[in-house]
Amino acid sequence: MSETQFSNSVTLRDNRNGATYDFPILDGTMGPSVIDISNFYKDTGMFTLDRGYTSTAMCKSSITYIDGEKGELMHRGYDIAWLAKNKRYLDVVYLLLNKKLPSKEEYNAFLYELKTRSFINEKILKLFDAFPDRAHPMAVLQACIATLSAYYSKDMSFDDPGEYMEMAKRLVAKMPTLAAFYYRHSKGYPIIYPDLARGFTENFLYMMRSFPHSHVDLKPIEVKALDSVLMLHADHEQNASTTTVRTVGSTHAHPYACISAGIGALWGHAHGGANESVIRQLEMIGTPENVDKYIAKAKDKSDPFRLMGFGHRVYKNYDPRAKVLKGLRNQLIEEIGIDTNLIRVANRLEEIVLNDEYFVSRNLYPNVDFNSGLILKALGIPTEMFAVIFVMGRSPGWMAQWIELKEQESIKIVRPRQLYIGPERINE
Repeated sequence: MSETQFSNSVTLRDNRNGATYDFPILDGTMGPSVIDISNFYKDTGMFTLDRGYTSTAMCKSSITYIDGEKGELMHRGYDIAWLAKNKRYLDVVYLLLNKKLPSKEEYNAFLYELKTRSFINEKILKLFDAFPDRAHPMAVLQACIATLSAYYSKDMSFDDPGEYMEMAKRLVAKMPTLAAFYYRHSKGYPIIYPDLARGFTENFLYMMRSFPHSHVDLKPIEVKALDSVLMLHADHEQNASTTTVRTVGSTHAHPYACISAGIGALWGHAHGGANESVIRQLEMIGTPENVDKYIAKAKDKSDPFRLMGFGHRVYKNYDPRAKVLKGLRNQLIEEIGIDTNLIRVANRLEEIVLNDEYFVSRNLYPNVDFNSGLILKALGIPTEMFAVIFVMGRSPGWMAQWIELKEQESIKIVRPRQLYIGPERINE
């Protein structure tokens, strides 16, 4: 019997010997309670096994809350649908970092500071030449962010909250510049520097599209669409890349090294590369007339084909971000007159999936990747840049998570255990 008894607890009985152990139940403000098994090994001499951490809370957090059954997503108590309708991306960035929405004066000061921090050390441009032609932008971006740690490390105090915020704002400000600069470099186009007269999201599109001594036409709906895509990717609780950032952060590594590691995790086609995979699959389907054939393949258990852009590890209902993006996609089509074959294929695919019992019973609703890729494609952003856009949007969430980790009373290095199934000791 465990010596410590808890009134609000779970009791585990080991049927091999009858021993019982009590573990406290901890309640959050919302969502499932958790069983604190911090002393599980100490008390029982055993480990727990949880593949993919599907039932494990790896931290306490006040940043983002998801209710997958209801299809809800909130940042510091604000519903994502309300934020998308009433606020801009930088409002959410400010909210994640400062734990409150900005006033008009705070927003303007924040925007101005980010714009002035958006320029990069020109020496970093030489890094681009070290990569082979047609290198994936994610590989370059990951290297660039790791390189920033070399430029911003001298005399840095990892215990100064003021420096945390400075590092966060610098990262958010420079990420779009690095992304746009490499895109221009890869195409052989002249570099376009940030324009201090433009807004944050507008500036990225400007750096991507503009040429010297020429006017670039940026429609308000285009800026709004990209701004919303960034906002809807700003944070998403303890996903694979965020967990990576926190894991590396637990070693007391430089914050930009942590973000670089997060970029590597997000690059995977099952995570940040998913919207790129959606577009490639729509291109593979080819025409609306081919959709039925691929629907049949998706239902065939013996066929390895799987529909991309439907279903989510967490959401068992309609992804709330997908609802916002579908409305924006339709608005974008209406205002700038997009009528592409990809959109027609996507519409036919979505129509079938939302009304087919096979998919509905399996909670395979459209997710954020389904429409975000179509929106980015409509904005003229190359498919290989999709994951980079995801990184731009997610950077403030990663930094907020890193700051929250650093604000804990103590940091314990992340060190999971294993169930060893290899050979026993071999004595020759």
